[in-house]
Amino acid sequence: MEEQKKKKQANIRKVVISTLLVVALYFGGKKVIFSLTHETTDNAQIETSIVPVLTRISGYVKTISIKDYDSVGQNQLVAEIDDAELQMQLEEQKADLQQSLADVSNAQAQLENGILALKNNKGIIDLKIIKQKKSNNDLTRDQNLFKEQAITRKQLEETEFQLSSSTQELSNAQTELATANNRIAVLRQNVNRAMALIDMKKTKIKETELKLSYTKIITPSAGKIGKKSINIGQFVQAGTPLFSIVNDSTYWIVANFKESQLESLQEGKKVNIRLDAFADLAIEGTIVSLSDATGAKFSLLPPDNSSGNFIKVTQRIPVKIAINNQAAFKNKLRAGMSVFITVDK
Repeated sequence: MEEQKKKKQANIRKVVISTLLVVALYFGGKKVIFSLTHETTDNAQIETSIVPVLTRISGYVKTISIKDYDSVGQNQLVAEIDDAELQMQLEEQKADLQQSLADVSNAQAQLENGILALKNNKGIIDLKIIKQKKSNNDLTRDQNLFKEQAITRKQLEETEFQLSSSTQELSNAQTELATANNRIAVLRQNVNRAMALIDMKKTKIKETELKLSYTKIITPSAGKIGKKSINIGQFVQAGTPLFSIVNDSTYWIVANFKESQLESLQEGKKVNIRLDAFADLAIEGTIVSLSDATGAKFSLLPPDNSSGNFIKVTQRIPVKIAINNQAAFKNKLRAGMSVFITVDK
């Protein structure tokens, strides 16, 4: 009886061991066959574009209309920087511009008056020239008459005085004309200077208006907000990151395959994708492109094998994979999620 019991136990052990061996051989063989016909990597993550939103002007945060992880549209107003000082500065600049415009009007009026005076001086000179010619002709006539004793010396002296006076008047008028010309040049410079000052002040106003537009924080793209780093009343410097926008409409995968697996990878080849978070979800992808350099070459301190201490390490090649039928899995995809990639050899 004892022998039969021992024999029965031995048979059970043989059956169990045989079963375990068969199962091990089945799964082991399956794994070997799979490894011979597929390339795999778990060094892969979901990627998307993440746009940092920075403030372009310093100031105190006035309003915030978003919370962490909110969805936002493109060109949406999400926050404002206090613009009270800039508004006052803009009003002062506009008032200053109006004063400069008035100065230009005055300068132009003075220039127009100067031009009229110049024309008047030219007319006076023309008259003085005619008068001088007449006085000169009168003197020539009276000199001949005096020789013939037809007039007295006093009359001749009066004619000579008239010529001297008309000549002096012409000289004075010509001097006034030169002065008027110089004044016109100065007045033109004043107008040009005032116009240039207006252009400069208009540029200043545009600059202030541009700064005012920077006080409104507008989203550059649609997506989801990450964790915001600002609060109402907080002072922020220009260039401070306020939050980031994650593009939740387009995802892709970057898988880092070993260099020994590269032979089986070609652009356009289909791949199977398994999310660690949703292992039962069957997703298909397509290889879009392969990097022309290993991941190590993009590191901050690339390895230098010329130092003499060389240790061979299998390099990895980044491969970009598009997710097929992405819209069907949009609610499950998140940037940074780990994935397992399988490719047929």
